[in-house]
Amino acid sequence: MTRPSTLLADRALLSHKQIRVKNPVIIGSRGSDLALWQAHFVQQQLREIGVSSSIEIIKTKGDAIQYLSFDKIEGKGFFTKEIEDALLARTIDLAVHSHKDLETNSPAGLTIAAVSERADARELLLIHPDAVDSSEPWQFKKEARIGTSSARRKAQLLHARPDAVATDIRGNVPTRVQKLRNGEFDAILLAKAGVDRLQLDLSDLHVLPLEVNELVPAPAQGVLAMQTRSDDAELISVLKSLNAHTVQRNIYIERRVLNRLQGGCQLPLGVHANYQENHFHVWVAFAKSWNAPILKFDIAGTDESELIEQILLRINQ
Repeated sequence: MTRPSTLLADRALLSHKQIRVKNPVIIGSRGSDLALWQAHFVQQQLREIGVSSSIEIIKTKGDAIQYLSFDKIEGKGFFTKEIEDALLARTIDLAVHSHKDLETNSPAGLTIAAVSERADARELLLIHPDAVDSSEPWQFKKEARIGTSSARRKAQLLHARPDAVATDIRGNVPTRVQKLRNGEFDAILLAKAGVDRLQLDLSDLHVLPLEVNELVPAPAQGVLAMQTRSDDAELISVLKSLNAHTVQRNIYIERRVLNRLQGGCQLPLGVHANYQENHFHVWVAFAKSWNAPILKFDIAGTDESELIEQILLRINQ
């Protein structure tokens, strides 16, 4: 993780400069509770360095199409395209995204000016009390109906528990949790970061965090991306003071592997890198489709580019 003192020093230096950005900066966000939490989080960070902002809600293709799983929606960027279009049209100045939702190639004219510190990147398995079986792997009963629309989660779920029934589920985080409570599913899989940010009360459910070697997270899971126009030099300069440099190095590995495999949300790929004590440790899970055999491994090294090539070599063998 980036040392807090480094970020504080960057912000202190910025505070001594004259900030000449648009007032207020218009932040574009999806309208879900989680997306708005993320937008308000960045808004507060901007406020702390003397930059005022407002939030504009933008509906995306992914929000509008609720009857298909992610791997069945055509194209990429279905949670981000409309927001990026608004940036290019100059109706907003800054987009705050879940970084894992972004395509790995930024549209011409846009750039990721900063990334946040990473929240807990683990997956969370929420199990209905009637479906708990602590004697089984992942602690749910045999042939349980597990709600997830992620090809990556489905592939790793079925690798660990071939008897499970992977079933599509849509809706925002609170809606999915309520569907579990209603008995529509025996368990559901969610990103722990989103659940933590919303501070949901899960006391009536069995909660099992899955370590990154058990269910490898999506590239950049738990990280926020702050995206703006490439020609907005003043705002880019301001956002650099918010950038988490070590996280940026970790997710470069994760997202570069995804990019080289030409994948998006439809690709069953988990990659998670952690930089500590002068080296990277990377966990990988890959399958050609959600119901195909899965390859899981971990690898360590000191050079990002070499690690990326080694990972791709293992996957393409």
